Amino acid sequence: MRPRSLALLAGVLLTGALAAAPASAADGTGGGAGDKGFTIKDPRIAESSGLAASHLHPGIYWTHNDSGDGPYIYAVDSATGKTVARITLSGVGTPRDVEAISIGPDNQIYVGDIGDNLDGSWPYVWIYRLPEPKKLVDQTVRATQYVVKYSNGARNAESLIVHPKTGRVYIIDKKEDGGHLYEGPATLSPTGTNIFKPVAAVDLWATDAAFSPDGTQLAVRGYLGGIYYDWNGGKIKREGRLDVPLQKQGESVTYSADGTKLMYGSEGADSPVQAQDVPGGSGKASPSAGGSSAAGSDGGSSPSAGAKVGAVAVGVAVLAFFGLRRLRRPSARRH
Repeated sequence: MRPRSLALLAGVLLTGALAAAPASAADGTGGGAGDKGFTIKDPRIAESSGLAASHLHPGIYWTHNDSGDGPYIYAVDSATGKTVARITLSGVGTPRDVEAISIGPDNQIYVGDIGDNLDGSWPYVWIYRLPEPKKLVDQTVRATQYVVKYSNGARNAESLIVHPKTGRVYIIDKKEDGGHLYEGPATLSPTGTNIFKPVAAVDLWATDAAFSPDGTQLAVRGYLGGIYYDWNGGKIKREGRLDVPLQKQGESVTYSADGTKLMYGSEGADSPVQAQDVPGGSGKASPSAGGSSAAGSDGGSSPSAGAKVGAVAVGVAVLAFFGLRRLRRPSARRH
């Protein structure tokens, strides 16, 4: 998405706090390849808006730019922050507002051209699907394009998720006062229109979401906070809050390939991707992990807790601007 006035205000207020707080995600405490955090160094990636951990290439993360770049996705090596391959999608039209990327069963990459900054200016949006390349070199890969409409009218969205077991595709719309999880057809049709229907409330101004590798947990992030849900066969159950790092414009989230970390990305040149332990310390949610964003999986302080103390007051002030008070409300409400 293009930075909005509130997002810019938050970025200004948080810049000082971020400069004073060392990034715990990049301090080398991660447990595996790609789990320690990194910085995207490719100058072509100035608006990283989605993130997905590779299934075929350990330590590689797929990302893409927001609107205006073209039909490209980038493979970034988390060990160096450098791009090792740019993939050009063929067989699709001109992308409008690419906001999300997810990997489903059989190593299929799904790209969500689902942004709509005017909240209803597009009568339909698109999803592109392509196989994850087995060889990481610059290349052109043919993709399948799907037309998507919502059963209750056009809307803005930045979160596309594909269930790792069933392959079903879901979208979460972006509403300041909270949106909904939309479920697509069991199988997407490349020739007809795919109607997505709301199935559950999501109490967050969502900028991205991700499934855990085992499909049991759903993580949803916003600019300044996040929620994790027990997937519960699609009848999502809110479990707690995520320890989302403070970022200038937090746009993306994915689980590490082993399911032990949540990787949080941000827009901008030389944008950081920061790692945090998943609730419960694994890919499966733990109800006890949602009580305090400063609590680690062992009940003590997380590595970033001390660094964030000075930034907490700033974050609390900005929360009011972003309407994220719903984070503290029960998730049950009328759809």
